[in-house]
Amino acid sequence: MSLEKSLLSESDCSLGIHRRSRKSGSFSRFVSFPSTIFDETQSVRFDVKDEVVSAGGSSFRSALEHCTSVTEKDFQSAESEFCQQLPLECFTRERRCLTSWGAMEQHDMNNHTVPFEISGAPSRVQEKNKSQRIRHKSVQFEDNLLHDDNSRSIYINDPKKTNDKYEFTGNEIRTSRYTVITFLPKNLFIQFHRVAYLYFLAIAALNQLPPLAVFGRTVSLFPLLFVLCVTAIKDGYEDWRRHRSDRNENNRESLVLQCGDFRPKKWKNIEVGEVVKILADETIPVDMVLLGTSDQSGLAYIQTMNLDGESNLKTRYARQEMASAVSPNCCAVSGIIRCEQPNRNIYEFTANIEFNGHRFPLSQSNIVLRGCQLKNTDWIIGVVVYAGQETKAMLNSAASPSKRSRLEGYMNRETLWLSIFLFTMCLVVAIGMGLWLMRHTHQLDTLPYYRKRFFTNGPDNGKRYRYYGIPMEIFFSFLSSIIVFQIMIPISLYITMELVRLGQSYFMIEDADMYDANSGSRFQCRSLNINEDLGQIRYVFSDKTGTLTENKMEFRRASIHGRNYGSSLLMGDNTIAAATVSGRGRWKIKSEIAVDSELITLLHTDSDNDERIAAHEFFLTLAACNTVIPIVGCGTSESNEGVECIEYQGESPDEQALVAAASAYGYTLFERTSGHIVIDVNGEKLRLDVLGLHEFDSVRKRMSVVIRFPDNKVKVLVKGADTSMFSILAEEIDSGDSILLATQVQLNEYSLQGLRTLVVASRNLSDAELEQWQGMYEEASTSLTDRGAKLRQTAALIECNLKLLGATGIEDKLQEGVPEAIESLRQAGIKVWVLTGDKQETAISIGLSCKLLTPDMQMIIINGTSENECRNLLADAKGKFGIRSECKRNQNMRHKTNDGQGDLETANIAKSFNMPKCDLREEGTNAPLALVIDGNSLVYILEKELESELFDLAISCRVVLCCRVAPLQKAGIVDLIKSRTVDMTLAIGDGANDVSMIQMADVGVGICGQEGRQAVMASDFAMGQFRFLKRLLLVHGHWNYQRVGYLVLYNFYRNAVFVLMLFWYILCTAFSTTSALTDWSSVFYSVIYTSVPTIVVGVLDKDLSHKTLLQHPKLYGAGHRHEAYNMHLFWITMIDTLWQSLVLFYIPLFTYKDSTIDIWSMGSLWTIAVVILVNVHLAMDIRHWVLITHVAVWGSIIITFGCMVVLDSFPVLPNYWTFYHVAKSPTYWITIFLIIIVAMLPRFVCKVVYQVFWPSDIQIAREAEIIKKHYDHLRPRQDISS
Repeated sequence: MSLEKSLLSESDCSLGIHRRSRKSGSFSRFVSFPSTIFDETQSVRFDVKDEVVSAGGSSFRSALEHCTSVTEKDFQSAESEFCQQLPLECFTRERRCLTSWGAMEQHDMNNHTVPFEISGAPSRVQEKNKSQRIRHKSVQFEDNLLHDDNSRSIYINDPKKTNDKYEFTGNEIRTSRYTVITFLPKNLFIQFHRVAYLYFLAIAALNQLPPLAVFGRTVSLFPLLFVLCVTAIKDGYEDWRRHRSDRNENNRESLVLQCGDFRPKKWKNIEVGEVVKILADETIPVDMVLLGTSDQSGLAYIQTMNLDGESNLKTRYARQEMASAVSPNCCAVSGIIRCEQPNRNIYEFTANIEFNGHRFPLSQSNIVLRGCQLKNTDWIIGVVVYAGQETKAMLNSAASPSKRSRLEGYMNRETLWLSIFLFTMCLVVAIGMGLWLMRHTHQLDTLPYYRKRFFTNGPDNGKRYRYYGIPMEIFFSFLSSIIVFQIMIPISLYITMELVRLGQSYFMIEDADMYDANSGSRFQCRSLNINEDLGQIRYVFSDKTGTLTENKMEFRRASIHGRNYGSSLLMGDNTIAAATVSGRGRWKIKSEIAVDSELITLLHTDSDNDERIAAHEFFLTLAACNTVIPIVGCGTSESNEGVECIEYQGESPDEQALVAAASAYGYTLFERTSGHIVIDVNGEKLRLDVLGLHEFDSVRKRMSVVIRFPDNKVKVLVKGADTSMFSILAEEIDSGDSILLATQVQLNEYSLQGLRTLVVASRNLSDAELEQWQGMYEEASTSLTDRGAKLRQTAALIECNLKLLGATGIEDKLQEGVPEAIESLRQAGIKVWVLTGDKQETAISIGLSCKLLTPDMQMIIINGTSENECRNLLADAKGKFGIRSECKRNQNMRHKTNDGQGDLETANIAKSFNMPKCDLREEGTNAPLALVIDGNSLVYILEKELESELFDLAISCRVVLCCRVAPLQKAGIVDLIKSRTVDMTLAIGDGANDVSMIQMADVGVGICGQEGRQAVMASDFAMGQFRFLKRLLLVHGHWNYQRVGYLVLYNFYRNAVFVLMLFWYILCTAFSTTSALTDWSSVFYSVIYTSVPTIVVGVLDKDLSHKTLLQHPKLYGAGHRHEAYNMHLFWITMIDTLWQSLVLFYIPLFTYKDSTIDIWSMGSLWTIAVVILVNVHLAMDIRHWVLITHVAVWGSIIITFGCMVVLDSFPVLPNYWTFYHVAKSPTYWITIFLIIIVAMLPRFVCKVVYQVFWPSDIQIAREAEIIKKHYDHLRPRQDISS
């Protein structure tokens, strides 16, 4: 940010820093940059926010003078790092520089990723500066595309020349990570990134040294080798599958033009510049520019599901100029394609082609990408421009960032404490050994542990042992102690947690209550690292459209010529509803659409009045101004003969709804090519030539199409957001103002009803305007640099002085169960924030309908247009509502608000929603607060200065609703909470514009919705409906947190009690680091004897039933309070462990004090006793017993006995036959029983006292469950007896 601020300070212009990912742009209106600048996601750009932009060139200036309002609102941009090179002249501004946060990117109406610009109403200071202008030396577009640094050249059907000159990559792909040679070193290198593995490697290495060989050298390597081998086998299998997939992919074949004929060629051998032919339903092997298709108009349909997850068909076009040179069996096209360098942006392609001496533009609609499938088209022919690793699919194959569980982070903290315990114990042993050696220096030759000389008869008699002196013996004793106590750091815990999480994921996936029957999608666990985090969520950040709503749009209301339609809709069989009037309905659309009979009557009157003409052009615009693909059915409708079925495929549900609505009212789009469309207007075919299309983008916030009618009249048809449309309407003296006012009132009414709104307008183009526009459109569309910005400049020529036709209102219904889910989450102590790109009124209406907002809430609405105004609004809100900052700031808040603009809006909103008006909350009252803020305000607030003010206000509110926000503003809001609190955050969304938010949150959830699968592919978990979030968090999240929390504590206890038992033994054996247990018993303890019960309980244990958890959402608060795992529990567990280890060691010691039992027999007893003890400890804490739990817990004890019998049967082992001797004695079994009773007694007493006098919410709920179950069990008997 420091660089950005320094750049801003160098200029007196009022600039705003924005981040964006795709569209190229210009700093002023006519400054160009290479398009490759904008390939990186985190690129920084400047926006010039000015009222009027003028430039040299009289023709263009005159055009701009007709649409001053357009240029007053339009923003253009460029990269910040290049801004110092710009030939930019700007006057001194009184306004201070404004900085905005984040890379702003949003999906447009066609679901294309476009840059998102934040704008607002001009402030009064801005209005004073309308005379100030930014000028550029030339109005002409500067095209630097021919420079080799900015583009790449492909010679069509000449791969040798293409690749000899540029050495492009081949088409062979590789997704595998290893080769046969690199597998072992590379896999080990990756695995040893875990510090715990390095620790155990060091332990194993120390044990190989003769002075430190506590265990057998082979035995000491077993645990680490086991873990490394299991992980290596898993990684090797996964990589083998990748190799197999790569091999199958690279050896697939496609038809490639060779020696004048199309012949099969393996994918891996295809080169850039070759001409490839793809047949129907085949997969595209490369990124290639279309040269021709089986359709005469050059149209092709593709499915991009493999690329972006979207199932809707998309259209791609071949240039008409090359169609004559392409046939099914040959391709005579020759020329040069100049395109941008390879990049990840799958929604944009900038290139041009030189063919027959002419240069034609190529765009994203002319390229098909690798991984897509050809549909509804017999064949296509294209030239390869990107191959192999340079294809957009491969460049986008990077995995989403990995996340780590919060509880795992806490576990590492406790592991550090265990390391301190380990170091302390080793230090005690080493110091004790040194003191013992100094005390018995003169006796070392005869003592059994430390004698320095052999005194047996034979060749070694009189020779010295390897005795290194007291200092070195102390050092070796310290290292030997580390080896003996090594399992104090539980290496098995890592594998156990992975297996437990895998089991938990299986049961979440198989949960039938989270299966969405409508979409056929089941729950998905895409990340196994953060299951337990689902039980600690405090904030949920949700998208609105497609997440809270169905994203299935239905046309509900229309305002035409200032008159409202749709208040009384009739639902019927739309075999075109207009057929009831005209009698000529021949189209059957897939979905039923309610129509307004009054509006149908108006459309079919033979009047030439303004209202009839406006209605005609209104529906003509809905049918023509879009990118929807009509698919006409092969057969006729079953109910009516001669009626053809038609289905619309589009990349946006909004567009599909509008085109279907136009069809329902008699304006049916049934044919689309690259050059024309055909509309059935009440039975009469109307063929319209499409001269140009300006697609929707977030700078203009509108879409327009230039149409030539059969009578050679040319019109521009425009639709867009009201904020961008009203400023470019023509000023009409007569009835224009009344129509505009009426439309605005009706738009406000639609928004209050939660409808999504668009404004529709049009204008006629004169021959001079058309000629000027065509020249600039051709030049802009063939540019390789700043094509988007230049097309916006061209659009400004015609998108002005428009005639208002009307407005639309589309309903996006709430998903089933959303209000109930939000209410349950609120009761669970989870705050739900909604971040949406919709209008403020629409978002508030949806908030009320889904019970996010309640009538008793006091709304704080912040709509600022400058940094100072936002600062003042935040300060006023905090002051009026008694909100205190967490830390005092030494900043003087200057309240310089404009009259009326700086006041908080509270009462007006309450009135508009018929909510009870209440006074502003004074400090100490309990009225809940709801914060509503727009994206324009966030531009100024999401800075370091104001972030803290917003944070203080937001966390004091029960609900936060952010409107008109850009994708990375969503991520900024999530980061605001994530970086300033320790609370867990969850983000849920369904579209590509939610990806940044999903990846920023601690837990990301994707909805399998209507906007593709980008959100799902970037998420940690995926589901079909928002309502499943309730069960995911309240049930599975609670279970997983309780299980994993207990699992970690139990593993610490299980290993620590074993190590402490060895520690007490060493203290009683002259600090000699010897062990009474065999090497194999020490290894098997955590690997075989006690591991299975831990895993089973971690997967299956349930403290409460799912019905109880859903019925009482407040039980979820146990995760917020960290009841299952915290530092207090850790220390209590360690104290209990200390007691149990003392009992475990000293009871056998005192029992056999005067006996002749040998040390290996004692070791056998300790091994059996510690295994039984830890399993009984586990059994005491199990809340949900099932058959497999019994088998695991008691079976592990039986297995331990079996292993002891087997190990004691080998004569080569020192403990040979010991178990058979001690097991015969009743003392042996009584001692084990006594150990269990005495060791567990304090824990049992504490649990009873705590649950009786200080029961937790979970314990109370458990008792209620037991009582209810007992009552339900007795009730049938009472009914029978009565």
